[in-house]
Amino acid sequence: MTDTLIDAGDTLFAGQPVRIVERDGVRYTLLGTAHVSQASVEAVERAIESGRFDAIAVELDAQRLQALTDPDALAKLDLVEVIRKGRVALFAANLALAAYQRRLAEQLEIEPGAELKRAVTLANERNLPVHLIDREVGLTFRRASQRLGFFGKIKLVMGLGAGLFASEEVGEDEIEKLKQGDMLEASFGEFASESPALYETIIGERDRYMATRLREVHDPAQREVLAVVGAGHLAGLARYLETDTDAPGPLRESLEDVPKKRNIPWITLAILAIVLTGIGVGFYRGGLGVGSELLAVWAMYTGGLAGLGCLLAGSHPLSILTAIVVAPFKPFRLSIPTGAFSALVEARLRKPAYEDFLKLRDDAQSVKGWYRNRVTRVVLTFMLTNLGSMLGLWLTGFQVWGKVAG
Repeated sequence: MTDTLIDAGDTLFAGQPVRIVERDGVRYTLLGTAHVSQASVEAVERAIESGRFDAIAVELDAQRLQALTDPDALAKLDLVEVIRKGRVALFAANLALAAYQRRLAEQLEIEPGAELKRAVTLANERNLPVHLIDREVGLTFRRASQRLGFFGKIKLVMGLGAGLFASEEVGEDEIEKLKQGDMLEASFGEFASESPALYETIIGERDRYMATRLREVHDPAQREVLAVVGAGHLAGLARYLETDTDAPGPLRESLEDVPKKRNIPWITLAILAIVLTGIGVGFYRGGLGVGSELLAVWAMYTGGLAGLGCLLAGSHPLSILTAIVVAPFKPFRLSIPTGAFSALVEARLRKPAYEDFLKLRDDAQSVKGWYRNRVTRVVLTFMLTNLGSMLGLWLTGFQVWGKVAG
C-alpha cells in the first residue's frame, strides 16, 4: 500500500491537491476540491474526460445527490411523517444547510457542490460506475448530537439557527476556510471547530467512513478509481484508506450505528417531581382549595405558555388550542414533546402546498419567509410550542415550591 502526493504542476489536476493510494490492486486517485470553486469543476472535467478512470466516487450520499440533481426533491416530502417519526429537528438542520448553500450560491454565482454534481453527470454520460461514499447527513447529525451534553446541544441549535436566519453575505475569511474545509462543518458555524466531539463526528469519522466505502465497493474490474472529495478530507481519507485493516462491511455498520440511549430527561423529571410533590403537599396541608389552586397554576403556566409559543409561530387557532390542552399532561408522555401535537394539527389544517416546498430554500433565509411558508411555519410551531411548554414547566416549579415552602 502506498500513498503519494501529486505535484500541483500535474497538468490534469493543475492547482488542485491530489493524493494517490494504491491498495488491493486498485489505484485510488483522491482529488481534493473546494465546494465553491469553478477551478474544482474544471479539474473534475479534465480528470474524467481524460478516460483514465474506470469508476468515479463522490463525497455524497443518496439524499444529497437527489437534492443537487432534483430541484423538486423537497416537494416529495411527507411532512406529517416527518413529525410522527420525530425528525423535525433533523429537517430543520437540513433547512439550515440548504439556506447556507443558497446564500453561497447567490454570492459566488456557483452552486455549492457543483463539482460533485458535474462528476456524477459526466460519469453517467460515459457509462462509468458511480459510488456514493459519504454518510447520510441524518446519521452524522444524530451521532454528533449524542456526543454533546445539554449545553452543547443548545450551542448546536444556536449555530444552526444562525445559519437559518442570517441574511448578510458570507465573509471572505469564511469562504477561504470553506475552500479548504467541509460544507457540513461550515454550516454548523464556529461551534464545529470549538467542539472536539462535533469536529470528530463531522470530519474525522466521515474520513474513515469514506475510506471504508471505497474498500467496500471494490470491484476487480475497476483498477483506476477517481474519488472527488472536499480538500479538508484529503489527508484523513488517504491515511485511513492506506492503513485501515478492519473488514469494511462491519466497520461501515459501526460508523452508521446510532445507539439507542435511554434518554432520561433528568432535569425535567426533577422539576416534575418538585411540582407534583408540591401539589400533593398542598392538598395535604391546605386541603382541596390550596391543592386546586396549585393545579390551576400548573395548567395556566404550562398550557398558557405553550399556547403563547404556538401563537408566536403564527399557528392556526386549533393548533394553539391543542398546545394549551396537551401541555399540562406532560407527566403522562415524557417522550413525546407538546410541539409534536400542535405541529401535526398545523400540518393537517394548513397543509403545505407544492409551491411551499419549491420555495423552501428561498423562504428559509429570512424570518419573514419562515412565517410565509407553510412548511417552515409547521417547524416554527413545533419549536416555539416546545419552548413555551418548557418555560411553563420551569415557572410552575418555582411557583409551587415558593407556595409550599412559604
